Amino acid sequence: MRRSPGPSARLKLTLSYAGFLAVAGALLLAVVWVFLLRYVPDNSQGLLGISPNRYLLVRTFAPAAAVAMAFLLVFGLVGGWILAGRMLAPLARITDAARKAGTGSLSHRIRMKGRRDEFRELSDAFDSMLQQLESHVAEQQRFAANASHELRTPLAISRTLLDVAGKDPTRDRGELIARLQAVNTRAIDLTEALLLLSRGDRADFRPESVDLSLVAEEVAETLLPLAEQRGITLDVTGGTARTSGSAELLLRMVTNLVQNAVVHNLPAGGTVSVHTEASADTSVLRVENTGRPLPPDLVATLTEPFRRGTDRVRTDEHAGVGLGLAIVDSIVRAHDGTLDLAARPAGGLLVTVRLPGTP
Repeated sequence: MRRSPGPSARLKLTLSYAGFLAVAGALLLAVVWVFLLRYVPDNSQGLLGISPNRYLLVRTFAPAAAVAMAFLLVFGLVGGWILAGRMLAPLARITDAARKAGTGSLSHRIRMKGRRDEFRELSDAFDSMLQQLESHVAEQQRFAANASHELRTPLAISRTLLDVAGKDPTRDRGELIARLQAVNTRAIDLTEALLLLSRGDRADFRPESVDLSLVAEEVAETLLPLAEQRGITLDVTGGTARTSGSAELLLRMVTNLVQNAVVHNLPAGGTVSVHTEASADTSVLRVENTGRPLPPDLVATLTEPFRRGTDRVRTDEHAGVGLGLAIVDSIVRAHDGTLDLAARPAGGLLVTVRLPGTP
């Protein structure tokens, strides 16, 4: 946005300082005139014949007052210019940092020293903003790179299958179609997950009252065949836990949590526990499962997009695209909630979702 040039803030402050100083000097001279000189007799003998009269005092006082006013004006301009420069020096550093950020450089920080004042608070807030922007940009770059890689993989597999089929006309078409269908299904699932993740980040939904306990029961009923197939015991406990939000997104959140808990579990004899409760003005959903022990540094990264973890990658028909917990985290943030992941000492994961409660 282009603006017409105008006086700088330093010049404005300088003129303000000099103006205030000149006004203060003029007021002081007026006080001297009003409360002193006007009481001096204006006659040839002066006061009691020994003091100068008003005429002589004015002639003597006026030149000195003019010199003092000129000195105050010059002193106000010079001193105001220096003082304004020192006061605005931190603002110049913040402006330089903002210009660097405008060119795409987010790694620098102001780190202004000194005691806290308005400029230091602005500097700290700007540094915090730069840190968050740098983190978000790096996260988006990783996300774009991982998404490109994940989408390229099924396309490359499809091209390889088609090239092999073109070179070998005798190849079984049924097998080719089945493999192409599996690869295409995975690509569609990934695309839908990306769209759902984007929708959760935008939080564009009309809120409605949702009972997390009913959502948990619906999800458990849907995923019960998968749990029974894997020998996993699936339990839903707790009471009513109402919140306000998108029923579709909250259903997807609970589905992802329970499905992850079932899939990333013990080979047999594992358990998945889903519990809902309302505490004060908060609705709580807990999903706990058995499984292999997870290191804390791995748990802290599970909500990152495409982050599966070495011990959590699966190669069967239920292999995910690495967006399950990322979508959960996005949906929770869109509903002004919190998501906590904790590794169980005996193995497995405890996921706690806290959302604002409604009556």
